[in-house]
Amino acid sequence: MAISLTKGQRISLDKVYPGLEAAFVGLGWDVKKVDTGKDYDLDVSVFMLGENEKLISDSHMIFYNNLKSPDPAHCVEHMGDNLTGAGEGDDEVILVNFTKVPADVKKLVFVVTIHDADQRGQSFGQIENSFVRLVDVKTKQEVLRYDLMEDYSIETALIVTEIYRKDGEWRMSAVGSGYQGGLQAILNRYYK
Repeated sequence: MAISLTKGQRISLDKVYPGLEAAFVGLGWDVKKVDTGKDYDLDVSVFMLGENEKLISDSHMIFYNNLKSPDPAHCVEHMGDNLTGAGEGDDEVILVNFTKVPADVKKLVFVVTIHDADQRGQSFGQIENSFVRLVDVKTKQEVLRYDLMEDYSIETALIVTEIYRKDGEWRMSAVGSGYQGGLQAILNRYYK
């Protein structure tokens, strides 16, 4: 049975699921029954941050045009871009191998943005049933789940969750912070 997180809650992965080596981080959403005349293309990105809370390098931003982290083991891998969000379950998936994450990576920040949101007149206010879940790769068991319940009526970018190292263990935080300005607003926060 998965643990359900609420906004702002932090939890130790080692305590709730000892021995977790690798996980799928699945993100899903549905478009509300509104017709803007344009398709919705939501994109997931992962920012791999160092001790200074900044991107270690440009190649440490994992997204649809940079699917694998730069380390030799590719500890973070984006499993591909879903252009429509159609269907049930996870719309986009990131694979994280915790045993291979280099020591200089202190935090993984999971971000969802709406492609061309300003030009299309779209926001997260038109999105519903959004969630992020962490699934053990070995057992396929859902470990944690965070359902985003807020109405993000003007936001076009969201920091959904963070997975970070603290006191020698991996922890997960349910963030749910919205931004106007799309991906650039998040880049401004984490770029050196």
